[in-house]
Amino acid sequence: MTKHVHTKSASAMLKDMTKLLPELEALYKDVHAHPELSMQETRTAGIAADRLKKAGFDVTTGVGKTGVVGLLRNGEGPTVMLRADMDALPIAENTGLAYASKVTAKDAEGNVVPVGHMCGHDMHVAWLVGASTLLSQTRDAWKGTLMAVFQPGEETAQGAQAMIDDGLLKRFPQPDVVLGQHVMVGPSGSVAGSAGPITSAADSLQIRLFGRGAHGSMPQASIDPVVMAASVVLRLQTIVSREVAANDAAVVTVGVLQAGTKENVIPDDAVIKLNVRTFDAGVRKHVLAAIERIVNAEAEASGAPRKPEITPLDRYPLNVNDEAASNRIAEAFRGYFSPDRVKHTGPAPASEDFGCFGTAWQVPSVFWFVGGNDPKVYAKAKAAGKLNELPVNHSPQFAPVLHPTLETGVEALVVGTLAWLGAA
Repeated sequence: MTKHVHTKSASAMLKDMTKLLPELEALYKDVHAHPELSMQETRTAGIAADRLKKAGFDVTTGVGKTGVVGLLRNGEGPTVMLRADMDALPIAENTGLAYASKVTAKDAEGNVVPVGHMCGHDMHVAWLVGASTLLSQTRDAWKGTLMAVFQPGEETAQGAQAMIDDGLLKRFPQPDVVLGQHVMVGPSGSVAGSAGPITSAADSLQIRLFGRGAHGSMPQASIDPVVMAASVVLRLQTIVSREVAANDAAVVTVGVLQAGTKENVIPDDAVIKLNVRTFDAGVRKHVLAAIERIVNAEAEASGAPRKPEITPLDRYPLNVNDEAASNRIAEAFRGYFSPDRVKHTGPAPASEDFGCFGTAWQVPSVFWFVGGNDPKVYAKAKAAGKLNELPVNHSPQFAPVLHPTLETGVEALVVGTLAWLGAA
């Protein structure tokens, strides 16, 4: 299959996408306004399943609790899996959009929290619905099997594994390649990726430090867990700066530090929650061991009555793009998009459980990014050296511009699919 044939097929398939855009825009706004927490995506899953059924897919729901799998068989040929995640975050949206979320829900611990699509998974749902619909409408342009997977629980690293544990590998055909994408900071209309590591491994930990409470006026009667925790937080920052080589990459972030309930009471314990990002198995092992060493040493130095409790919260695998499959995608993108829209990017420090699918099936996978910022706003921020001031994923202000982000993501999925299924 030549690049020319891929480009010709994709262009023919996508020429009437403008007719579908109003429907996809309405779908996106609806999902954005009705976000659902991880493993609670029943409404979103229902919408995805309904759209796939209308497009002629054989649909299975409830895979891994709320996951949806659609199969569209179209003659002999390879099988391509396209994946979109569906869950939202416990974040109060602050975008000012007319369709902004006002939803609250109970989280896994029973706490009522605000819910918002502040990572872009609503856009991912719209992209996959759009690509699935267009590929169904133009079956004369390709041969093989298309597998559309709407995955729950990406934000908690539960969903991909839940679908695998629910028999995904036995119940559905093994794909020849697994493809996925994510909206990120970048000029809207652009796509970016690379072979090799593309998103980091991530480990989240909870650390409970034990002290001895006392009156705030009598610190000599205490073993102060607040001071202990403060020392731990500061010392943890030396892992990356003093223990990780400059040509390696790692991030250690403390996101939670909780202790006490009143200003004149020294509490009995303190809780730290932290997150680690790495791109190398050896670096990951060293960083996690250093965290344990520092936490235990600070507790011992403080005379803590018992050793700290270190509890893993979740873990994301290192997501590695297959080189041959990545090159195939890049060639297809360069054949369809103008050269200025196809970017090469290094690995992102964000994490994903997307890679679980390719690893479980032992097949190649490719993951890439789609820009979501107004190109003029992005260019102005870049020229001023202020890219870090643009709202990023997980920010209360994160909101991709609708166009051309919406159509670019659909185009990318279709073009990527045709790199395997396109018929000469």
